Amino acid sequence: QVQLVESGGGSVPVGGSLTLSCVASRQPPYGSCMGWWRQAPGKEREGIAEITYDGHRNYAGSVEGRFSIFKDDAKNAVFLKMDSLEPDDAGTYYCASGDERCLRPRAIRSWGEGTQVTVSS
Repeated sequence: QVQLVESGGGSVPVGGSLTLSCVASRQPPYGSCMGWWRQAPGKEREGIAEITYDGHRNYAGSVEGRFSIFKDDAKNAVFLKMDSLEPDDAGTYYCASGDERCLRPRAIRSWGEGTQVTVSS
């Protein structure tokens, strides 16, 4: 199983930017997707961004236009650049790896332990 380690969380003001990183312990199987999920206190975990093995990107409506996912296959890494952060973006952000489409919970095969993002007004 691929192990995922996130980094880059922190506290930023409303409107600020942050980039999260996730490194996999090894190259995921061919055809794997990578993605980012988040969970706010008292809410369910939600998928917000995915990138397929061939580079297609998809986003949840709540972050589209503000967040950008990209990857570096040579480093087994995926990143989430977050701009124009809002208070509702606060929560724990999880890196995920899975089968083809990482915005689908049943597709997820590996989770990171999460990194905290706080947005202060």
